[in-house]
Amino acid sequence: MTSTKKDPVIVVLQLTGGNDYYNTVIPYNDPLYYDNRPNVKYERDDIIKVNDDLGFMPTMGPIKELYDQGKVAVIHGMGYKDSPRSHFRSMDIWHTCEPDKVGTEGWAGRVARELDPNKDNVLTAINFGHGLPRALAVPGVPVAAIADLSTYGLLTSISDQNQRAKALDLFSRMYSPTVGGSFVTDYLRSTGTDAMVGADIVKVAPEMYSSPVEYPNSPIAMHLKDIAQVYFADLGTRIFYTQHASFDTHAGEMGGHPVLWKDVSEGIAAFFEDLKAHDAGENVIMYLFSEFGRRVHDNGSGTDHGAAGAGFVIGDMVKGGMYGEYPSARAEDLEQGDLVPNYDFRGAYSTIVEDWFGMDANPIVNGNFEKLDWLKK
Repeated sequence: MTSTKKDPVIVVLQLTGGNDYYNTVIPYNDPLYYDNRPNVKYERDDIIKVNDDLGFMPTMGPIKELYDQGKVAVIHGMGYKDSPRSHFRSMDIWHTCEPDKVGTEGWAGRVARELDPNKDNVLTAINFGHGLPRALAVPGVPVAAIADLSTYGLLTSISDQNQRAKALDLFSRMYSPTVGGSFVTDYLRSTGTDAMVGADIVKVAPEMYSSPVEYPNSPIAMHLKDIAQVYFADLGTRIFYTQHASFDTHAGEMGGHPVLWKDVSEGIAAFFEDLKAHDAGENVIMYLFSEFGRRVHDNGSGTDHGAAGAGFVIGDMVKGGMYGEYPSARAEDLEQGDLVPNYDFRGAYSTIVEDWFGMDANPIVNGNFEKLDWLKK
């Protein structure tokens, strides 16, 4: 368990679409990088050098600053065996920790269930963005989904308070208990009721928020600002989830990929600056992942679905550095033209669950997996 005084909190940032690992953490001294990327590559002088062998892509300057402060751990070669290279199936595996069958419960939802077994707080876990990621979906576990904190709530378009009260009353009675209701309607009913309660609670967050930090004008930065507002409001949220897309760079990668990482890097930098300004970063870590990497050889203007990828963990309680081994790009070491995963992603989850939240990881990730020592004790 960590030595933080406050309850540990995690922010999960999903890089949706398959981030190009080979063009994010770049082996700039390896001639195979340039051989395999005749078109989709960064010039050696433009790469942000991290050590004698690896560097970040040019728009990751804000991440490099956090790395230099010892707050960024890069986990190499993440993935699992026999990657299907399908967005939907791969993301499902990452979300449920079930590579051999279709899972029914998300890993983060399981964590939320253990953190709040009696469902005392409908805001224990919140997704910032549209919909509900499979990672958070567990029957009986309430999860708020907030697309925009400034407008979050039920029936907010009804300005007249009496009309809204009547509408909410009707909504509440519609979801009230019924005899013989099916599992689906039970789930929807509880979700609807929880949504009403959560909307009423979380609306205080923007009113309480004040900060000297100016966030960039990008979707991911706005989600991270919303996360900061709810976190500072001290509403008991332990799991914040959000995502940025699309990293599915089959074409035009050299135009789109740098912008994606610019937005992510600048948003993350603003978020951690905000935590620092509020002296509130000692119990927060951020975890970044993507469902797979990209093919080693480019396709002329982009990259196709691959296998191994990189994970990032950021925070004051992180022991920064490079963890694991960068997979070999030699032709004889590739599988279907892809870097081969050499570290099971469930090991990273295990580190989070056991060393951050202080729980038994086995029932969360469905097994025992190698942990890496990137958290301060």
